[in-house]
Amino acid sequence: MVVRVASLLDGAQAAEGVVVIIDVYRAFTTESVAFQQGVEKIILVADIVEALKLREDGVGDICVGEVDGKRPDGFDYNNSPHEMSQANLAGKVLIHSTRAGTVGVSAASNAEIIYGGSLVGAQATVEGIQRQNAKVVTLVAMGWAGHERTDEDEQCALYLRNLLEGRAPEPAAVRALILAGKESQKFGDPAQPHFYAEDRDLALDINRVEFAIRINEEDGLLVARPEYIS
Repeated sequence: MVVRVASLLDGAQAAEGVVVIIDVYRAFTTESVAFQQGVEKIILVADIVEALKLREDGVGDICVGEVDGKRPDGFDYNNSPHEMSQANLAGKVLIHSTRAGTVGVSAASNAEIIYGGSLVGAQATVEGIQRQNAKVVTLVAMGWAGHERTDEDEQCALYLRNLLEGRAPEPAAVRALILAGKESQKFGDPAQPHFYAEDRDLALDINRVEFAIRINEEDGLLVARPEYIS
């Protein structure tokens, strides 16, 4: 298995093989918590207008997402793990649009298989990849809005690579490095109330969930579902 680490939107566009689109703060942490809350499936779209139209047409029930970290007008929830943890989502279909994670998935046109990557599902994602007997794995750290590298996504990519290559990285060390980084300082800042401190804490609860997020095309849409490793 060849494991490649790439970054940002260009990395997603060039990614090959089994591709993990990584968005720790917050897209795929948000989806992980939503699945824990009983969501049936999540439709990923890059465009805000498309998300609202899908809800209007009855394709999904709830719009979740962000622009510049804030809930877009007309959306039900921000791209927030904390908000998902407080919501009644059992049996619902979510429509998810963010500036990094879902955009990266849409851009990964050369991928054979796509996973949504985060620290909360790191071990399960690695186990899912290993079941594929993949020759090439591309780990894409999406960063802020797909154009600025961030510590949490880069560190997650390295953590996943170490696991895939048979090493045993220390979760506490990874968490400490991320907490010292720029993006972590937003969470709990009174001047940016849309970045909950709880979002940061949930995102850094490494290996919190026992499923990977597998993304497939269904009826022309990109759809995420939990993939449990038995």
